[in-house]
Amino acid sequence: MLLHRERAISVSPRLMASQESHLTATLLTSILAAVLGSLQIGYHTGNVNAPAKIIEEFFNHTWRTRHNQSMPDHSLTILWSLSVSIKDFGALLGSLGVKYLADSYGRRNSILIVNCLSVAGACLMFASKASESFEVLILGRLVFGLFCGLVMSLNPLYIQEVSPTNLRGAFATLNQVSFATGILVGMVAGLETALGTEHHWAMMLSLSLIPALIQYLVLPFCPESPRYLLINRGEEAKAETALLRLRGSVDKMLAELEEMKEEAAHAQTGVTIHEFFKRRSYRQPIIIVLIVNLGSQLSGFNAIINYSTKMFQTNFDQAKYLTLGVGAVNVTFTLVAVFLMERAGRRKLLLTGFISIAVCNLLVTIVDSVLHLVPELRSLQVLLVFCLISAYELGPGPISWFIAAELFDHPGRPIAMAFTSMLNWGGKFVLALLFPPLLKICGAYVYLLFMSVALLAFTLTWIRLPETKGRTFDDIAEEFRGAEGIPLHNKTGFNTFT
Repeated sequence: MLLHRERAISVSPRLMASQESHLTATLLTSILAAVLGSLQIGYHTGNVNAPAKIIEEFFNHTWRTRHNQSMPDHSLTILWSLSVSIKDFGALLGSLGVKYLADSYGRRNSILIVNCLSVAGACLMFASKASESFEVLILGRLVFGLFCGLVMSLNPLYIQEVSPTNLRGAFATLNQVSFATGILVGMVAGLETALGTEHHWAMMLSLSLIPALIQYLVLPFCPESPRYLLINRGEEAKAETALLRLRGSVDKMLAELEEMKEEAAHAQTGVTIHEFFKRRSYRQPIIIVLIVNLGSQLSGFNAIINYSTKMFQTNFDQAKYLTLGVGAVNVTFTLVAVFLMERAGRRKLLLTGFISIAVCNLLVTIVDSVLHLVPELRSLQVLLVFCLISAYELGPGPISWFIAAELFDHPGRPIAMAFTSMLNWGGKFVLALLFPPLLKICGAYVYLLFMSVALLAFTLTWIRLPETKGRTFDDIAEEFRGAEGIPLHNKTGFNTFT
């Protein structure tokens, strides 16, 4: 049973001032420098589909050089699947290091540390052709995967802790914008008319070095998270300096510093993984993170992104250009989400996204089932794919990566973000493995499984998730602290869809 209670919240003038903070050059530079990491991840997500046949031929050529015979088709298929999915497996492993890095070295410094994994991975992928070794390519993908698992947790953590309350959700969504932009750039770079050729594919895989090096040039000049400096390190003077650079106003700095001290007063020093899963006040947030992340990853989006070219190839001659359309829609609606995040709120966008994804999956099932009878419906199939992508990016996509940072207090936040990363990358990995055999077994009806997941996520989100828009970290944590459940009725109107 959920506990329903109302809590009067008194808002001090200083807190009001902090909530009305505006954009500064230092804040914007810090956000943009941080999201260069997710741009690299998106790039290596989108760049391998188009030149797949060319890279497979490189694998085959290497095998012939060594063994004087071609690699068996089934072995080549397995090796290519391993090459693609090893990144997600590496991300799962990388997620385990988020808490240690974030708490030991700080949020900004940790992003800089793990960026060396991206550089090393890209160099290995580039060297694979010259060394005539597909093992080097697979190792490069694995090393880059470690980077993925770490940075997709560290980025939202840093962004949310340097952002003012009234811009927190919008800025956190920029991480997803950068990721989606990277996917589109990778899709374009992988085209045969660009760098997806026999001579240039290794260079194409190394282009992520450009944003990695730019990050090394810019991010060191950005402030560390003031919350980390104050709560983890107890360095109030450094926290004040960092916060003043980010806010550009003494009044705003003092107002937010006061709110941070209140959070520090309630925070316990250090939370182990065992304590994280045992602590009573964390139970409801953990359930919410499970619902939102697994609902997002297993509702069909990743299957569309990974297999849209094959889906379109049956009915269209230029399927790869329709896949570029998927990438363009992905970026467009992630940008729309930036502007809606602080207007509509997380809860409403999640609910709208999940129910829209469910409807799209149902309609995709119907259209795919009758497409052989009515070929004219192929254009509707493309439209439905675009609608599903847009529904995902309006809510579940970006919110799933940062909602944990809002629901947990400061000591639990790094573990929560590591947990988020494991769920997201684990969901991608499982879906990449299971979707092809499920498609063979179920045919078009596989989308009904995605519909069921989206409906379940919609229902549980409706019941469990409070609105976090415009609320301080300590205010949100107070809702769970010592409570059996989530109070759904307060000044923000939690239990409403309007």
